[in-house]
Amino acid sequence: MGGVLLINTFDFDTNVELPYYYVIKDSFGGIEELSTKVRNQIRKSFKTYDIKRISSDEMLRVGYPVFLAALKSYKVKAKIISELDFVDSIKKGSLKGNIDYWAVYDKKTGQVVAVAINTLHGDCCEYNTMKADPQYLNSTYPYYGLIFEMNRYYLDELKLLYVNDGAKSITNHSNIQTFLIDKFNFRKAYCRVQIVYQWWFKLMVVLLYPFRSLIPVLKIRAILNIEEIRRKMDYL
Repeated sequence: MGGVLLINTFDFDTNVELPYYYVIKDSFGGIEELSTKVRNQIRKSFKTYDIKRISSDEMLRVGYPVFLAALKSYKVKAKIISELDFVDSIKKGSLKGNIDYWAVYDKKTGQVVAVAINTLHGDCCEYNTMKADPQYLNSTYPYYGLIFEMNRYYLDELKLLYVNDGAKSITNHSNIQTFLIDKFNFRKAYCRVQIVYQWWFKLMVVLLYPFRSLIPVLKIRAILNIEEIRRKMDYL
């Protein structure tokens, strides 16, 4: 179909500690399972914001400014999505029927300061995208309330087996996975990874690999990063 590489993960949630993993949470203990500091931050978030699932139409109305503000704030340069591409992505997602949209509204102003897009896969939910306007992150804690409420909804109300924030980050553009592990008791579900390349693409990877730390193009560096993980796995 024209792809250049295929990434296959297997032995999901193995007991062996490996360099590749998914960041998951498979239990919900309420606010009591969290530290005192995190509890206070969640309470402040709930006092300041209304957090709820929304329709795709509402995401189209309120989501793009939050995406734009978040992407511009990343410490590693990220591609700025155009409003046209954002609209197209939401419209395509709404047709699938298994996409959830969330928004965090300021109680006083009605301003949306954070959003999330999740995908339901039978007995689990993938946290695909979480974006927040950075000017609110360190004062009123919108992420704390959003993550707690999503965990409660999917794990406690819907009784899903786990929620998943995806595989180990290979771009390092965000610290969200470390945040989830440290603050909300997510854990690493270790697994093995296998990569199959088109022959010409594999040649490019082999040639560029020794210079991976010098390459400024984020997408190329990400491929070389996961190749580094694959090579480490050969020795385990």
